[in-house]
Amino acid sequence: MAEAAIAAAARLQLEPPKKLASEKTGGPPSYSSRLASAFAFAAEQHKLQVRKGTTIPYVTHLMGVASLVGEHGGSEDEMIAALLHDAVEDTGGAPVAAEIERRFGAHVAQIVAGCTDDDTGAPGGAKQPWLERKIKYVRRAAGEPLDTVRVSASDKLHNLRAILADFREHGTIVFERFKAGRSGTLWYYRALADVFAAVAAGPDADDGFRRLAAELGRGVAQLEAETRV
Repeated sequence: MAEAAIAAAARLQLEPPKKLASEKTGGPPSYSSRLASAFAFAAEQHKLQVRKGTTIPYVTHLMGVASLVGEHGGSEDEMIAALLHDAVEDTGGAPVAAEIERRFGAHVAQIVAGCTDDDTGAPGGAKQPWLERKIKYVRRAAGEPLDTVRVSASDKLHNLRAILADFREHGTIVFERFKAGRSGTLWYYRALADVFAAVAAGPDADDGFRRLAAELGRGVAQLEAETRV
């Protein structure tokens, strides 16, 4: 089979790729050293953490969210905030928030604050009840600026992809990782998908965010369909 594929490749008439007008060649870099610094800071803050129910280093999630932000029109500040979006909630609370502002500026700190539903910051420590926190977050998300909802929607899309992949491999046991179980988890993702869809339909949204919100909406619908009992 491999030989047949190789023989078919030999018959191809390949043309050199054409450069698009939008492609950048040369010129200044598309990001500064701040992005690398943010990654180093995030990796240090989360170095002992793994993804729920796995042995996957948590930093992979942060990298995935930053990638989605950049792929959907986000600025460097938004990508930096994506790398740091869980740092306040999961690694130290207010002191970490202050350090983020000192290192990366007020704009990044504001985006991170907008993505944080609990700022007590004690890893594994006591938080407000899950449903109470999530209801407040859904309500607040509806009024956040575009830079913040882009990071938040990227976070939810990356999480959603992981949940769907794990469900397909392991079944409903995947929902045992989450405090709210299947019903609460689906409610939360549907609620935020609807909020982000409304933002995407508004006058402030750009094409990147509209694509992001649409993909999240499709992903939530897929998860709902596949996990229906």
